[in-house]
Amino acid sequence: MKQTATEWLREKLRLEFGFVFSDNILEQAKEMEKQQICEAYAIGGSPLLGPWEFGEEYYDETFEKKPK
Repeated sequence: MKQTATEWLREKLRLEFGFVFSDNILEQAKEMEKQQICEAYAIGGSPLLGPWEFGEEYYDETFEKKPK
């Protein structure tokens, strides 16, 4: 699984500075980042597809840590 920039930053701040995000702040940042990734995927995809048709699937398959 790839790591999003938000997850990478969270881990670096925790390891190097002992800084811990509240779960609420982290979840808000991850949701914003997910929306941006899905929108970018949709823009780069076929104009025949709906704007979210495959972007969210791409995100889930690439970044979500769900067992298959």
